[in-house]
Amino acid sequence: MIAALLALIADGLFGWPDRLYHRIGHPVTWLGALIAGLESRLNHGPHRILKGGLATLLTIAAATLPAWALAELAGPLIAGLLAWPLIAARSLNDHLAAVARPLAAGDLAGARRATAMIVGRDVTRADDAALSRASLESLAENASDGVIAPLFWLAVAGLPGVSAYKAINTLDSMIGHRNDRYEQFGKIAARLDDVANLIPARLTALLFALAAGSMKPLRAAFAEAHLHRSPNAGWPEAAMASALGVRLSGPRQYGDRLSDEPWLNGSARDPGAGDITRGLRLYRRALMVLAGMLAAGGLMAAIG
Repeated sequence: MIAALLALIADGLFGWPDRLYHRIGHPVTWLGALIAGLESRLNHGPHRILKGGLATLLTIAAATLPAWALAELAGPLIAGLLAWPLIAARSLNDHLAAVARPLAAGDLAGARRATAMIVGRDVTRADDAALSRASLESLAENASDGVIAPLFWLAVAGLPGVSAYKAINTLDSMIGHRNDRYEQFGKIAARLDDVANLIPARLTALLFALAAGSMKPLRAAFAEAHLHRSPNAGWPEAAMASALGVRLSGPRQYGDRLSDEPWLNGSARDPGAGDITRGLRLYRRALMVLAGMLAAGGLMAAIG
């Protein structure tokens, strides 16, 4: 827990500096290169589910074995520093702020460009409400799988745990898609990601409720999370929709295909630029609550 707290603090203070990224890249880009190489070599012919399982196993092993070796030598301080690049707290905040600023200034084109950096849907013709919804959904989902989940697995299973989680999550983002190319090859990776995010997604909904000072967002998550196409993303999204008093999800465009998704908190109003700012405040308060939990847990463990 102390390592998780230190990783969160380091990321909150520094993020992942551009100079460091340009010099050595980032652990996620290293994993991405490995996954892309395995996919190009294995994703063809028969037995694609088994081949995808092999690629998944090799990627997780490549991330976890070095972390396990380092964990044997590292105390909480070193473990926290090594886990720092696997936490995306500051990056998520910065990407959402980059949408809120042009949207509040009436720069729809700039807001669309910034939103396209964080979502997969088509936003070329999106209006203020659609951009705000897409951004808040991205904030809620990525708060869970980009911040809370890696911190959870770091606290529970140390450096190997967070490394394995990050490998699984990167695999899912690259090959866990339901289309002709990845439906079979990415099936095992996608199911592993569902399992790995089962607890963190619900923990994120709880943290949003605690940050809002009300259990209403958590009750909303219990009532509406099942409406979401994802077994996990509906929890933080429904909680955020309730906490902000806006509706999220709903129909969205992916290329030439309209995905008719149900609404979360559907009777509420559409969000706007100001709600992205409010969502960011809720997100930062939730991280402060989590930091307090980690500090308390670490202190109790030290005393015990």
